[in-house]
Amino acid sequence: MAVPMSKEAKLALIQENIAETLNPELIDEVLSKNETLRIYWGTATTGKPHCGYFVPMMKLAQFLQAGANVKAGSACILLADVHGFLDAGKAPIELVEFRAQYYRHCIISLLKAVNVPIDKLEFVLGSSYQLTSKYTMDVYRLASITTSTRAQHSGADVVKQAAAPALSSLLYPLLQALDEEYLGVHAQFGGVDQRKIFTLATELLPKAGYKSRAHIMNHIVPGLTGVKMSASDPNSKIDLLETPENVVKKIKKATCVPKVVEDNGLIAFVEHVLLPASSLLDGERHFTVEQRDAEPLIYRDIETVKKDYVADVLTPQLLKPAVSTALNRLLAPISAEFQNSTEWQEIEKKAYPVEGPKEKKQKPKKDKGSRHPGAGAKPSEVQAEEGKDLPTQATKEDVGASAADAMEKMSVN
Repeated sequence: MAVPMSKEAKLALIQENIAETLNPELIDEVLSKNETLRIYWGTATTGKPHCGYFVPMMKLAQFLQAGANVKAGSACILLADVHGFLDAGKAPIELVEFRAQYYRHCIISLLKAVNVPIDKLEFVLGSSYQLTSKYTMDVYRLASITTSTRAQHSGADVVKQAAAPALSSLLYPLLQALDEEYLGVHAQFGGVDQRKIFTLATELLPKAGYKSRAHIMNHIVPGLTGVKMSASDPNSKIDLLETPENVVKKIKKATCVPKVVEDNGLIAFVEHVLLPASSLLDGERHFTVEQRDAEPLIYRDIETVKKDYVADVLTPQLLKPAVSTALNRLLAPISAEFQNSTEWQEIEKKAYPVEGPKEKKQKPKKDKGSRHPGAGAKPSEVQAEEGKDLPTQATKEDVGASAADAMEKMSVN
C-alpha cells in the first residue's frame, strides 16, 4: 500500500521546474484541508502538437502524482474550437472539430508514452459550455469592464498581434479567465507566456462576483533555434510523429553554443523532459551520454549536466546524439500507436488536409486579329511577309553616283 504523501511533499512536487506561481496560498489552503486540488490546463487546437508539449505533460504527471485531479480540457480539447478560431482564425471554423479530436489522440499518446495514468484526466470540449447563454452573458459583463488596450496587452504574448487587431483576439483573454470559473478549478496551469492573461483573470473574476484562482506557470523551453518552439516554425520544432532519422538530423543542426547553457534548447529539454521522463519510465532519474573509447557519462540531476557543459566535459558533439537517442525512445510508442490507429490517421487527414499544388496563372494571349502580318503563317513565312514591302539595298541608279546626281534625283514638294 502506497504511503500517503505529506502536504510539503505534494507542494514540492507541484512546484518543481515551475517558473512562477500566482496566489500560491490558495493551493496551500486546499492541501491543508486535505482536499483534492483541481487544476486545469488547456491550449487552442491550431497547429500540430510538437515535442514542446512534453514539458506540460511532465507537470501534469507530477500533479497527478501529488494527488491532484487534473482537469485537462486536454490541451486542445478544452479550449480548442472557440479559442483556436478566435486567435486570428488559426483554426478555420470547418476544421476545429477535427483538430480537437486530433489533439486528444496526441495528448493521450504523449501521457501513455511516459507511463502517466489518464484515468483521472477529464477532457472537456470548449464549445460544450462556452456557447451557453450564461457564459455568453458573462463574456459581455467582462467586456463591459475591460478596455481594449488592457485586453490587447494581456494577450500580447499568446494571441497573434496585428496593427489593427480583430475583436476576436481581444475576447480571447476574457474567455480564458472565465474558463477557471466554469471548470470549477482551484488553479490554472500554463506557460509563463500566459502570465498577462493570468493576472487579468485575477483582476476580473472578483469584479464579476467570482473568486480568484492560483496560477502555476512552467518555463518556456527554447526550440532548436534558441527561441520558443513553435508549430509555425518548422526549423524550431520536432513533431510528435517525426521519423527517428529526422529527429537525428534536426537535433544535429540545432543551435547549441559550447559552454553556454542559457537559451540552450537541448539542455532545457534534458531538464524539463528527459530527466523527469526517465523517472516515470525507469523509476529513477538518469540521462546517459555515450562516449567513444570511454565510459558513458550518467547524470542524475540537471545541475551536474550544466556544470559539465560549462566546463566543456559535456560537449555539443556528445550532447546531441544523447538527446536524439532519449527523445526517439519517447516518440517510438507514439509513432507506433499512430501507425496502428486507422481512426487517428483519418482524423489527421480531416484536421490538416493537404493542399494540392497551386496552378500557375496563365497570361491571356492578346488577340491581334487575323489580319496582322504572319497570322497563321510559319516563322519563315512571317519573315518573308514582313520584309515584302521594306526597301531593298540602294543602287547607283536609285541615288546617283555623286551628291550632285542624288540631289537631281530627289524631288521635294
